[in-house]
Amino acid sequence: METYDAVIIGAGNAGLTAGAALAQGGAKVVVLERHTIPGGCATSFCRGRFEFEVALHQLSGIGTPEKPGPLRMVLDQLGVMEHLTFMPMSDLYHVMIPGKLDILLEPDRARTTATLKHHFPDEAEGIDAFFDLVYRVFGEVIGAFYFKDPDVHRDKYPLYFQYGLKPLQAVLDDHFRDPLLKTALTPYWTYMGLPPSQLSFIDMAAMLFAYIEFLPFHLQGGSQALSTALADRIVQCGGRIRYNCPVARILVENGRVTGVATAEGETIRARQVVSNASKIATYVDMLAPDQVPAAVWGELKRTSISPSAFTLYLGLDQPPEALGISSSTNFILGHTDADMAYARMKDRDIDHRDGMMMTCYTLIDPTFSPPGTSQVALITLKFGDAWLQVPPAQYAAEKYRVADAMLQQAEQVFPGLRTHIEEMEIATPITHMRYLGTPRGAIYGFEKHIKDSPVFLPNQMHIEGLFLAGGWVGGNGFQPTLESGFKTGQAVLRRLEMHQ
Repeated sequence: METYDAVIIGAGNAGLTAGAALAQGGAKVVVLERHTIPGGCATSFCRGRFEFEVALHQLSGIGTPEKPGPLRMVLDQLGVMEHLTFMPMSDLYHVMIPGKLDILLEPDRARTTATLKHHFPDEAEGIDAFFDLVYRVFGEVIGAFYFKDPDVHRDKYPLYFQYGLKPLQAVLDDHFRDPLLKTALTPYWTYMGLPPSQLSFIDMAAMLFAYIEFLPFHLQGGSQALSTALADRIVQCGGRIRYNCPVARILVENGRVTGVATAEGETIRARQVVSNASKIATYVDMLAPDQVPAAVWGELKRTSISPSAFTLYLGLDQPPEALGISSSTNFILGHTDADMAYARMKDRDIDHRDGMMMTCYTLIDPTFSPPGTSQVALITLKFGDAWLQVPPAQYAAEKYRVADAMLQQAEQVFPGLRTHIEEMEIATPITHMRYLGTPRGAIYGFEKHIKDSPVFLPNQMHIEGLFLAGGWVGGNGFQPTLESGFKTGQAVLRRLEMHQ
């Protein structure tokens, strides 16, 4: 029977950074991954002569050597930064409503505000006030929480207390009249899965600040390069990764974890366990009901599962410029009603009421697809429930039907797109369920309503020695989950030292 200081369940973003932090810190650690490769969402797959990026569209938190972002500092500390090549993106995003809105914003505050004022001159004063508020509010958030100020109170952080519980929509309505301007400022809500009426203003402020100040980045070799570098680092530091090794149970004795049991029946003993699986899988599938504290059941009852996604991975037989693609990150919308778009996520069908994003990776890195071609991902958010209702015998036909409808919408902006498809792969919520093992294929963990923020629902240890890391217990997306794993790894190291 093998014994370790720590077992990590899952080699997703948080599992890999937790494993790297632990191995580098001298802990005896093993990562157990049910797939054949590391990464979770942060991976790639091949079709024909194309290697498709699964999930990374814009990486935040990198910054530059002169102005490093928080994620760059984490990757530096883990010793993997030197093995990666990051490429800054010249676009913040291009947002379009055919015939109504067409704006390209850059990752620069002055140029972004100037562009918005050019298109909406009557809203110039509100534009300046909004961005000033974004920066001032996020400055307080950094001071209070990133630097862990032990003395957080209203007089010291007045803006945080004023806006901490406000939805984004309320702040937009306070500053602007034109719904097109509100739409131009907020397509990033799809990165978090909640419309402005339900999304915290603080969350959007953090995202805008991060992308504008630290730039959005692309990673040469895609997210698989990052996952591979972290996995290599774990092994180099003496850790171990076992693939094709799903965990069936977390072992608990006298109220504390003692290890895990694999699906093959093998017992692996450990002093600490870190789960990068979903919170539901961790507590419902891997533990007996009588081992789960009542507080956990209460937390699970109050949350709702985030949407999944419907994605077309396209290998095109022409370079981007020949197809009229001039921006790497494109939000293609049909209207200004984000609440309608959110409601539409419960429907399998795709039409003009659904928004979508198109990322062209070849525009950022010409080597990302073969010479004379383009690699493109079209994605729209969809909840998994409707796809679970499709009979297996009808599944293939249904996903191609929906893919055809999605291409019709994309061709309103990029005519003739489908005539240049050389390779296409379709991912539905069922695909995400299969490869990620998340409930209903959710890609953002639980929905991040204001009531479920870390202020009200902190990531607590409910069973002695059991840590959770990743998007199910914190922020979603690449930067938050990578940082979550690193912080969890450090916490486990401190706990191991306490129990020496």
